[in-house]
This record gives sequence, structure tokens and C-alpha cells, in this order.
Amino acid sequence: MPVSEEQVKDALKGVKYPGFSRDIVSFGLLKGIQIEGGSVTVQLALATNEPAIPQAIKTQAEEILRALPGVEQAKVLIDIQAPPAGAGGAAAGTTRIEGIKHVIAIASGKGGVGKSTVAANLAVALEKTGARVGLCDCDIYGPSISLMFGSRDRPTATEENRIIPIEQYNLKLMSMGFLLDDSAPAILRGPMVTRYTQQFLRQVEWGELDYLVLDLPPGTGDIQLTIVQTVALAGAIIVTTPQEVALIDARKAATMFEKVNVPVLGLIENMSYFESPSDGKRYEIFGSGGGTREARRLGVALLGQIPIDIATRESGDRGMPITAEKGDSPVAAEFMKIARDLRKALP
Repeated sequence: MPVSEEQVKDALKGVKYPGFSRDIVSFGLLKGIQIEGGSVTVQLALATNEPAIPQAIKTQAEEILRALPGVEQAKVLIDIQAPPAGAGGAAAGTTRIEGIKHVIAIASGKGGVGKSTVAANLAVALEKTGARVGLCDCDIYGPSISLMFGSRDRPTATEENRIIPIEQYNLKLMSMGFLLDDSAPAILRGPMVTRYTQQFLRQVEWGELDYLVLDLPPGTGDIQLTIVQTVALAGAIIVTTPQEVALIDARKAATMFEKVNVPVLGLIENMSYFESPSDGKRYEIFGSGGGTREARRLGVALLGQIPIDIATRESGDRGMPITAEKGDSPVAAEFMKIARDLRKALP
């Protein structure tokens, strides 16, 4: 009995796109299946400048197809296109969000590196330079932006069923945290997470913005893939801490963006050191030089080094990012420097 198209499609779901946790079917690469007796031909299409990626996909796909009962011969044809120019090196199939000039993703390979603190303070810093800024909390399962900005307001909707974002510190904000009670978890399967992510990006009344900052969840899962597949990103910023265990994961996050032709704008080393308030002595709790070495290895800029700071933690817990509450603090000054550098890179 010949193999069916559905069986071929299901088998191809076992082929992961190199560097990602999602398969090539979910990634939208499958364009056609042709079956003639025991011969199966599959047509794929992708945009990349890396020859190793299509070769790896072809090898793995043909191996999986040959293992199917009834398949005597398997051939995978790949239409390779050059990534389109513009939109910050955006991947094929992505589109701009109406009214938004630059979309910047704040990412990390692992949790616990202070990515949301960086995203919140960087958004405030960009606004302080005179830019129109929005901040979208894309961590559906673990939202924290609502806490960091101290708002318990609920978003409302327009007559056209578009979501009106919360406004704090002249920023437009959207987060699952605004929709849930403090103790209520977001119990959602993958397709619903993707749907919420798209709604936050496409159905929020962001208006005219110079920058929309996306606070991504850690890792390289469904949410990250949804964003890089559909949104024209100006670039990504990777947040890490100095120790090697964090740098390894930062490397993976950077590789993810590289594989989908999203430029990495730079790396921010958080928790770089602790300066004792009693004597001013500096303690490099998580090691030293890790961010500098990793930025050099990746060939990107080290945008800034943020210290471990009690006031920064207290401000975040109070719902007032330190860059807004204590603009004259050393941490706020570092975020302002990063923001000014970003404005030069993405005017």
C-alpha cells in the first residue's frame, strides 16, 4: 500500500530546523508533496545565506522518509532564496507592524539573567531620549512587566475590537500580566500561546512608535519562532550574565537569530559586578570579562554592563524602573548610554 501525503507530512514533523526546537512543517517550509508508487518527492522553500542549513534539512528529511513503510525512493528538493534586504535583515515572510518604525527583541538563552529588568529600563531610557516607545511582554507564561511598571489596570478595547495598551511613564505597555490576577497562571497550549502573541503584536493599538521593545521569554521555543517568522525585526539584543553557563545559552540565542537573518544588535552583560555601598569595593560575583569575550566571539558590540544593584531590585519591586525613578543613578546612566547608542544604530 503506497504511503499517503498525511503520513509524509507527519514524518517531516520530525525534522527540526537547525538551531530551533520547531520542525520544518510548523516553520512553513513544506511547499509540496508528490507520490508516485514507492517514490516520494518533497518540495521545500527557505531563505538563507548558509549552505549548511538546507543540506542538513535535506539529509535528515530524506533519511526519515526512506524509513516509512512503502517508500522505496525519497527525494527532497529545496528552493533556496536569498533573504530579502531591508526591515533590519528580516526573514522571509515577515511583515512590519503598522505604525512602528523599529521592533527590537530582548532575548536570552536562559531564565534568571534579568532580561525583563533590562527590557523595562531600556524602554524607559529610549523614551527619555525623546523617542515614542512601546513595550510588549511576550512571556505569556511568566509575565513580569505589569509588576515592574506597578499597574493593575486592565486593557480595554475599541469598537473595532483592537486592544488599547496600558500607559505608564509615557510608554505603551502590553502584558498577559494585565489580563490575569497575580496568582492566576496562564494555562495554555502551544497554539493558544501563538495566538496571544500575535494578538499582542498585531491587535494592540500601538499607534505611531519609533521603537517597540519585545521582552521575549528565555530559550528558543514557540513564541520566539512565531515572532521571527512573522514580524520584521530591526534586530535583537542578547542579555547574559558573566558566568559560562549563561554565556553558552546566550550563544544559542544569538545563533537562533542568525539562522533566520535577524541581526544581533549587541550583548548586554547584566549582574556584571556588585559594588559594596559601605566601602565602594567591587566584587565580581559571577566572574569577570565573560560578556566582553562572548561579544568578541559573536562579532557583536558589548552594549553595556549592568551591576547587581539593591536600588534596581527595589525599584522594580515597587513598580518603578530605576531609570524612571532614579535617573541620576549609575545604573540609569548605563541604560541611557545604551539607549543613545541604539538610537544612533537605528535612527
